[in-house]
Amino acid sequence: MKPHEPFFAFLMGFFLYALVEIAGRGYTHWTMCLTGGLILALLYSLNRRRTLPLLKHCLSGALLITAVELPVGIFDNLIMHWDVWDYSDLPFNFLGQICLFFSLYWFILCIPAYFICSAIRRVFQNPSDLSPDTSST
Repeated sequence: MKPHEPFFAFLMGFFLYALVEIAGRGYTHWTMCLTGGLILALLYSLNRRRTLPLLKHCLSGALLITAVELPVGIFDNLIMHWDVWDYSDLPFNFLGQICLFFSLYWFILCIPAYFICSAIRRVFQNPSDLSPDTSST
């Protein structure tokens, strides 16, 4: 894997997660953009294992996202008091920072992330496929 591949995945995650949050709740926080970028870069690395079926990718991704969400939530919400999110009212939450409902949401969100990572991988592995074939003219 070339160093620019996970960086490109980071940028995609940075902007796409911000768009998902803005579409879903009307706003986002800059730390969520960074977290979205980190997550997609990590999912991209996970996706490099082509033998990993979609279901296992989504399960691994949901666990990964939840594992990243906890320290980010502790820092953003409990230490810095930025009140980026609060899952305290949801069942099966831990410190109001992670909960079962959102872990299931991350599982579902990993489906399009899987295909985005696959597309990024194809672009970087076969850059000649993107240019028009001029050898036949």
